[in-house]
Amino acid sequence: MGIEVGGLLGLLILIADIWAIINVVQSGASTGSKVIWVLLILILPLLGFLAWLLAGPRGGGAVRT
Repeated sequence: MGIEVGGLLGLLILIADIWAIINVVQSGASTGSKVIWVLLILILPLLGFLAWLLAGPRGGGAVRT
Protein backbone atom coordinates (compact mmCIF):
# COMPACT_ATOMS: atom_id res chain seq x y z
CA MET A 1 0.00 0.00 0.00
CA GLY A 2 2.89 2.42 0.62
CA ILE A 3 3.17 5.76 2.36
CA GLU A 4 0.09 7.93 2.64
CA VAL A 5 0.03 11.26 0.81
CA GLY A 6 -0.08 13.15 4.12
CA GLY A 7 2.95 11.27 5.39
CA LEU A 8 4.87 12.00 2.20
CA LEU A 9 3.91 15.67 2.34
CA GLY A 10 5.02 15.84 5.97
CA LEU A 11 8.36 14.26 5.06
CA LEU A 12 8.90 16.78 2.25
CA ILE A 13 8.13 19.68 4.62
CA LEU A 14 10.56 18.24 7.19
CA ILE A 15 13.32 17.98 4.58
CA ALA A 16 12.64 21.55 3.38
CA ASP A 17 12.70 22.85 6.97
CA ILE A 18 16.01 21.12 7.72
CA TRP A 19 17.48 22.60 4.52
CA ALA A 20 16.19 26.07 5.47
CA ILE A 21 17.60 25.85 9.01
CA ILE A 22 21.01 24.80 7.68
CA ASN A 23 20.98 27.75 5.28
CA VAL A 24 19.94 30.16 8.04
CA VAL A 25 22.76 28.98 10.31
CA GLN A 26 25.32 29.31 7.49
CA SER A 27 24.08 32.76 6.43
CA GLY A 28 25.88 35.98 7.23
CA ALA A 29 22.94 37.29 9.27
CA SER A 30 23.28 38.39 12.88
CA THR A 31 22.91 35.80 15.63
CA GLY A 32 19.62 37.30 16.78
CA SER A 33 18.20 37.16 13.28
CA LYS A 34 19.30 33.55 12.90
CA VAL A 35 17.60 32.58 16.17
CA ILE A 36 14.34 34.27 15.14
CA TRP A 37 14.33 32.55 11.73
CA VAL A 38 15.10 29.12 13.18
CA LEU A 39 12.35 29.51 15.80
CA LEU A 40 9.88 30.63 13.14
CA ILE A 41 10.70 27.62 10.99
CA LEU A 42 10.42 25.23 13.96
CA ILE A 43 7.17 26.67 15.33
CA LEU A 44 5.42 27.12 11.96
CA PRO A 45 7.06 24.55 9.67
CA LEU A 46 5.27 25.31 6.39
CA LEU A 47 4.63 29.03 6.88
CA GLY A 48 8.06 29.56 8.43
CA PHE A 49 9.73 27.86 5.48
CA LEU A 50 7.75 29.90 2.96
CA ALA A 51 8.51 33.13 4.83
CA TRP A 52 12.21 32.25 4.92
CA LEU A 53 12.15 31.36 1.23
CA LEU A 54 10.67 34.75 0.34
CA ALA A 55 12.35 37.05 2.87
CA GLY A 56 14.97 35.11 4.83
CA PRO A 57 18.55 36.14 5.47
CA ARG A 58 20.90 35.69 2.57
CA GLY A 59 24.53 34.69 2.91
CA GLY A 60 25.96 37.77 1.26
CA GLY A 61 25.92 36.20 -2.20
CA ALA A 62 23.21 38.54 -3.39
CA VAL A 63 24.35 41.74 -5.07
CA ARG A 64 22.58 44.82 -3.76
CA THR A 65 22.39 48.04 -5.73
